[in-house]
Amino acid sequence: MYVVKSPLPDSDLKTVSEALQGALVDLLDLSLVAKQIHWTIIGPRFRSIHLQLDEVVDTARRHSDTVAERASALGVPPDGRAATVARSSCIGSVPQGWVKDTDAVGTLVSALGAVVTRMRERVQSTAEADPVSQDIFINVTADLEKHHWMFQAENA
Repeated sequence: MYVVKSPLPDSDLKTVSEALQGALVDLLDLSLVAKQIHWTIIGPRFRSIHLQLDEVVDTARRHSDTVAERASALGVPPDGRAATVARSSCIGSVPQGWVKDTDAVGTLVSALGAVVTRMRERVQSTAEADPVSQDIFINVTADLEKHHWMFQAENA
């Protein structure tokens, strides 16, 4: 039963809702990964990376809200529950305990790379089905690619 009726045909809605749900999960997990490392990073570059991690958290949280609200606007209830995130995210696990600054940066490069790859796939899959959602994915991808570049430069 639809509480909110989407203007999209069912076939397009299926494509778009899967893309939005996947993006929501990836963004929520990215915010959790970045915050976990933010709390446990150690090393000579602690402060600068510590602050940079909060920028990733802010970006991921802001975009996750946009993505979830887009899903709701299309009549698809977003699922951001912890179990769903744990089951569906493309991001690998974070090391337990203290994380050396170089390892922290490597973990973020990997996490951001995985999310960017999936976001680019979503840009493609929603091009015909819903250019409005595609625009959201384009903006998310641009912001995440900027973070990806900056973290790559940290360990260059």
